[in-house]
Amino acid sequence: MMKRRSFLELTLASIPLAHSTANTHFHDIPFAGKIVTVTGAIPPTELGVTLIHEHVLVDFSGFHSYDPNRWADDDVIQKMLPYVRSLTEEGCRSLVDCTPNYLGRDPALLRELSKASGLQIITNTGYYGGSDHKYLPPQAFSESAEQLAMRWIKEATAGLDAMDIYPGFVKISVNPGRLSEISRKLASAAAITHLASGLTIASHTGPAVAAFEQLAILKEHGVGAAAFIWVHAQGATSDDHIRAAKAGAWVSLDGLTDDNVDQYSMLLGNLKRENLLSRVLVSHDAGWYDPAKPNGGTVRGYTTLFRKLIPRLLASGFSSSDVHQLTVTNPASAFTVAVRKG
Repeated sequence: MMKRRSFLELTLASIPLAHSTANTHFHDIPFAGKIVTVTGAIPPTELGVTLIHEHVLVDFSGFHSYDPNRWADDDVIQKMLPYVRSLTEEGCRSLVDCTPNYLGRDPALLRELSKASGLQIITNTGYYGGSDHKYLPPQAFSESAEQLAMRWIKEATAGLDAMDIYPGFVKISVNPGRLSEISRKLASAAAITHLASGLTIASHTGPAVAAFEQLAILKEHGVGAAAFIWVHAQGATSDDHIRAAKAGAWVSLDGLTDDNVDQYSMLLGNLKRENLLSRVLVSHDAGWYDPAKPNGGTVRGYTTLFRKLIPRLLASGFSSSDVHQLTVTNPASAFTVAVRKG
């Protein structure tokens, strides 16, 4: 019996995979020109349809209470595997897990989940500086940006948690509004890490003022805007999105739910009219297993993009090529390991 093809597979069937490395610099760095998943490095053309900001597990206890023994990987896999498998049924091939260190990053768990589901998963290095610094380790305060960067570069070159698993990007978080001293340090450390490793920087940012201040810091370090993903940009205005995209940054609209499909269709339509879809990323910020809740709590699935937003976009004048750009070409370009200089 023939396997049912997903809506997305039918939509993209006639479009060849493409990948652009324009304005990138391939130096003598590990994994240059590849995308790094928890099961190994792959060519960008193998990434496929990708969700660029999701979570499998999140532990909100904070650094001083943090203990990976609070959850068992087998329990998390049992809970999350059906949700992850639902993505492969929709034609999705890859997922970027944005849970940072000390918030539940678990490379071994992600590798086992990837093997069990067939979904390619990408994890990260870096520190989460938002939420009043609740998730930052002591060295984030005592060390310089250069010293923090050396920690992250070591993870990028030697692997995570003494395992043969490597990060595929840098994940940081900054305070909303004008950047604090610690947020500026994290942005500088991310810039230094990028220049040494070629890993793209995904920064939990929100308001536009913090996004543009981070872009200025990256520029001071000689890092181009194309190395920066403005995470949670959906709360800003279309004018801010257009300004950031024209500067070369990635504008990440990554809080998609069943209730805001109209808003996302409008924001994406505004960017399309400005011919800027090539700088946009889309995802749900969904999931996840919470070890503080019975049986991991309630999980929000990852399928709204496929079942609701894409049909809405196609009905409103987006082409299959536009969908391919958002779901295949842009993620491959954003997460390819390459130094992007200003």
